[in-house]
Amino acid sequence: MSAAAPARRIAHLDMDAFYASVELLRHPGLRGRPVVIGGHGPPPAEGGYALLRDYVGRGVITTATYEARALGVHSAMGMMKAARLAPEAVMLPVDFPAYRHYSRLFKAAVAAIAPCIEDRGIDEIYIDLTGLPQESGTLARLLKQAVRDATGLSCSIGISPNKLLSKIASDLDKPDGITLIGPGDLERRIWPLPVSKVNGIGPKATRKLQALGIETVGGLAQAAPALLQQHFGLGTAQWLLDVAHGIDERPVVTQSEPKSLSRETTFERDLHVRRDRPLLSRIFLELCERLAGDLARKGVRGSTVGIKLRFDNFQVVTRDLTLDAAVGDARAIHRAAGQCLKRVPLERRLRLLGVRVSKLEPVGAEDRPHPVQLDLY
Repeated sequence: MSAAAPARRIAHLDMDAFYASVELLRHPGLRGRPVVIGGHGPPPAEGGYALLRDYVGRGVITTATYEARALGVHSAMGMMKAARLAPEAVMLPVDFPAYRHYSRLFKAAVAAIAPCIEDRGIDEIYIDLTGLPQESGTLARLLKQAVRDATGLSCSIGISPNKLLSKIASDLDKPDGITLIGPGDLERRIWPLPVSKVNGIGPKATRKLQALGIETVGGLAQAAPALLQQHFGLGTAQWLLDVAHGIDERPVVTQSEPKSLSRETTFERDLHVRRDRPLLSRIFLELCERLAGDLARKGVRGSTVGIKLRFDNFQVVTRDLTLDAAVGDARAIHRAAGQCLKRVPLERRLRLLGVRVSKLEPVGAEDRPHPVQLDLY
């Protein structure tokens, strides 16, 4: 008789206020002060730092230190609104090369201990700990110390039987926390939380559940299946009940192929198509060049090129063009995206411009023999 498979142990590791924490490494004198990172804000001046109260523009907060969050500032908030809440907060520009560097460092440190990793972005990963001999608390402490030794940064870790619960758990004891979800902890720690804490239940579904009198995860677990099916449909109703009961069978996926790659930018001010044409042309070319670099790094190219525009009235327009052959160089992307632009009436000022390449395939795939449909006998 074969031995039973070991119970799954999945960790979710989330870096604490990642961008802001990287900046505090470089500006240790700002520790303990409210700091926001966002847009293309001014770099630190020789005599000090720019303050949020002096900001004028349409930028948004990328992230903020916990001291700034305590004042009501959060990511995706407009800087002008944030300035009213935290006028004395220090403002720093984003530095994605630095953040990517520290991201690579912390992921390599984790992989040296637990190599089965699903990359979920620049500052978070899932880790399958099932086959490792150490108990969960010991592993969490080892991982946190490895991350700190490699980067000087802290992280929070949640460990449970699945990705759903671990994602929630990693946020419960931030910053620098370890949260283990075992028998009885679903009812004790997860059920009292608002339904919005479940990854996948967004603002619209949250409002819909609240209108039904369902505020917490526990309330969702006790909801009548027929009621959920009536308002959400069969598939979503089943998923809602599953997540409320902590059921999630998704594996940790160590490799995934991107379906598309894109680059976009939101302008500090609305740009006029004619008067700002030289600036728009330069930005458009730079987006295509950066996108070509992304494709080259991933070793892929794509046969569909698209654009995304957001106008000053917040209308979003997209256009796509499918080519006869996959492309990856900046010139070809720029040419195809330019053709997409010609299909859009450019009568209003622009807030955002983006370029996308999809239907990706590995470089060299066009040289492989194509499958041939055989006759059936």
